[in-house]
Amino acid sequence: MSILDNAKIGDYVQVSLAQSKDRLTKEIITAINDSSVATINDFRITDGKGIGVVVQLSNGKEQWFFEDEINLLDEKGNVIKKVKDIKQNNILIFNTLRELNYENKNRVKELVNPANFFLWLVVSLKDIF
Repeated sequence: MSILDNAKIGDYVQVSLAQSKDRLTKEIITAINDSSVATINDFRITDGKGIGVVVQLSNGKEQWFFEDEINLLDEKGNVIKKVKDIKQNNILIFNTLRELNYENKNRVKELVNPANFFLWLVVSLKDIF
């Protein structure tokens, strides 16, 4: 589910501090600890991989978050469950495969190891897909 599918400016979201803590200032972290509920003020294109959301926090400050760092809330304040897209899962698998590297093996014991053969096979075939 893209945040754009169901969210609009003025909707409430819950910020997931665990996923975004490493890039936030102490002031923003304190505001989220006080209240993780924020209001959507705007949408922003992120680093080419999706849409970010600009929210107003409980202390009045604005901060943007990636789509996966927030949860959309319904009128009662309950989190709306995200529907995972199978296509996105496939992209994750292919991205993982692209990062695999195979180091040439020289010793006989390494050459006959089935795990090394499987890794070599996956790395060799990843460019075909």
